[in-house]
Amino acid sequence: MPGRASRDRERKVANRLHSAAIHLLRRARRTDPLTGVSPAQLSALSVLMSGPRTLGELAAAEQVRPPTMSRLVSEMERAGVARKVTDRNDARVIRVHATRKGLRALSRGRDMRIEAIERLLSELDADDLGTIERAVGTLERLLGERPAPR
Repeated sequence: MPGRASRDRERKVANRLHSAAIHLLRRARRTDPLTGVSPAQLSALSVLMSGPRTLGELAAAEQVRPPTMSRLVSEMERAGVARKVTDRNDARVIRVHATRKGLRALSRGRDMRIEAIERLLSELDADDLGTIERAVGTLERLLGERPAPR
């Protein structure tokens, strides 16, 4: 069992990593308005990228209440980035699909975020870039071995 000193260290590293991840994402997201899609819509589109979802599934994935998601999807339909489709087998079920326009906006947003992070990384020397590269590999292995919390 890990000792108290080890747990304290893990807690401090977790706190710093949490803060750094938030700041990195905030900085990368500064370009999001250039997509023409709101941050909430981009987030919902990222869920739809893997395929259509019901309103309930989308609300659960985005951690909002179904009425909130319903309003957001209506806005997305008006913007032309998503569409509702009635299920062929059960007319009570409506699935939300991303449109080509929505997927293009999502892809553009991702590209701009990556470019923003790339600009930050370009300021590092080779040793620091290698450290970040190894840390990313470690995080990918760690996250690949554990399911995401619900």
